[in-house]
Amino acid sequence: MIQQPRVDFPQLQWRPAAASDVTAWAALIARTAAAEHPVWHEREADLQQHAESRKNPLGTHAVLGLDGDGVIRAYGRISKNPDGDKAHGFGCVDPAWQRRGVGAALLGWLEESTRQRFADDAAGTAAPLVPRLRIGTEQQHAHQARLLKSAGYTVVRYFNEMHRSLDQPLPSKVLGAGLMLDVLTAERHEQVRLAHNETFRDHWGSEPRDEDSWSFTVNHPHARPDLSMVVVDAASGTVAGYQLASHDPDLAARRGFREGYTELLGVRREYRGRGIAQALLSDAMHRFTAAGMDVASLDVDSENPTGALALYTGMGYRAVNTSMAWDKPL
Repeated sequence: MIQQPRVDFPQLQWRPAAASDVTAWAALIARTAAAEHPVWHEREADLQQHAESRKNPLGTHAVLGLDGDGVIRAYGRISKNPDGDKAHGFGCVDPAWQRRGVGAALLGWLEESTRQRFADDAAGTAAPLVPRLRIGTEQQHAHQARLLKSAGYTVVRYFNEMHRSLDQPLPSKVLGAGLMLDVLTAERHEQVRLAHNETFRDHWGSEPRDEDSWSFTVNHPHARPDLSMVVVDAASGTVAGYQLASHDPDLAARRGFREGYTELLGVRREYRGRGIAQALLSDAMHRFTAAGMDVASLDVDSENPTGALALYTGMGYRAVNTSMAWDKPL
């Protein structure tokens, strides 16, 4: 089984993260966010979900660096599916401890943890995968880009955060015959999970979501099933498409506007070209407006082969921020 590697930065005391650290860990992320102003950052509820993960237990997949007073000043975390071809790395350093080499030391820990996780997952397999670590940054954070570039990472994809003001006339899109909008109930969660995995099975960077990871999405405190909908084939009962929405009230307070966010939007291949995505987005905009939102928002892969960027632009969305995915084979 995986054993945590050490972090090569002795000025802090390093140990595995635990569920009991979640509050103080979230405070570190909040301090860092207050200085760096990311579009979004993890909060206590997100970290609590990580603490409940069976695939990526904190004891072997997350590390904390504490100062002499026991205050958490840095963290690193990796996440990987057992049969996945990449691990995702996360971390931050308290603003008071930046520019001392902590970030570089954490990056080394992320890489070594990724190698160990791949080795653990490859036990007994004939053709182990080459370990690969992916890290996301926002375009505004040039210091992170410099660190990653100097360590041999390259940008492999760009993503756009897109907004659509809801004070403009809203589109009304009607579904074709045989299709109907229906509410997202708990009884439909498994159907939608399977539809999502089918829809995104050949999308860049996408991996199937199992029941645990799907539960984190649909049961997240910010999830808004009342603002989410599915499109169902009336004849077969098949979920043809879905729109899963969320709202973060803390983010609204910080950014100064209320945002209805489309976490996931998808249409099964055999139902594409029938206006389902447009109908789901139109429905979402009307629901967001009724709920008092100011903006409809989402994120999109700038090179999405399904033409999603053109779809959103045609629905009135405009790009407001850019983020990048950086990869490095290890």
